[in-house]
Amino acid sequence: MSKLRREDAVNADCPWSGEPISRDALTLYRGHVVGFCNPGCRDKFERATAAFDQAIGE
Repeated sequence: MSKLRREDAVNADCPWSGEPISRDALTLYRGHVVGFCNPGCRDKFERATAAFDQAIGE
């Protein structure tokens, strides 16, 4: 996987905290780079979306 870049993110601020996104807190979701203020917020998003994606798929 290629390195995710902050400038490719669909958002400038973390959806959880409202703080600016950080280079070390990016993830790929449905083909788009999404940014968060820290890895903890990113990981919380990944857990939440995985749970919903699994529930929808069942």
